[in-house]
Amino acid sequence: MSGKRAVFFCSASNDIDTKYQQAAREAVRAACLAGYDIVSGGSFRGTMGVVCDTAVECGAGNYGVLPDFMKGLEYQGPISLRWAPTMSERKTLMRDGVSVAIALPGGIGTMDELFETMVLAKLGRFKGRIAVLNVDGFYDPLKVLLDHLVSERMLCAEDVELVFFADNVSDLEAFLKDG
Repeated sequence: MSGKRAVFFCSASNDIDTKYQQAAREAVRAACLAGYDIVSGGSFRGTMGVVCDTAVECGAGNYGVLPDFMKGLEYQGPISLRWAPTMSERKTLMRDGVSVAIALPGGIGTMDELFETMVLAKLGRFKGRIAVLNVDGFYDPLKVLLDHLVSERMLCAEDVELVFFADNVSDLEAFLKDG
């Protein structure tokens, strides 16, 4: 691959609608076709496992980062794993050397990863681009929240523009090709 890396923030739940797993497959394929190696949370669970499986299927580099206390949950296929002592250090290692961060639908862990990355981008500490795959409007409530924060002057409109909301994989493909 080209040496470009994309980190995927996503769900560890196995109990989610299969449309989110399918969207993860398509998003990872799009990133691989655009020349990216893939970084994820490194687990076999939920869409993290789907991300890893798809990276392997595409022949991309497959990198994962897990906190030490999650031993036993690591992806079992071909992967280059790194271990971190804390969740905070895990996020730092996941972003290390990536040029794009992509949030797939997920829970509070995904929100944590996304928001921390947005804060770091705002502060100039993350130089990559950020995208959110808005599968079937999953992230529409986040758009409303961000607009509310802007209207209350808690956030600048320019800060919202740090995140590209892709309403479908085709939008994400175009975003990835632009970088």
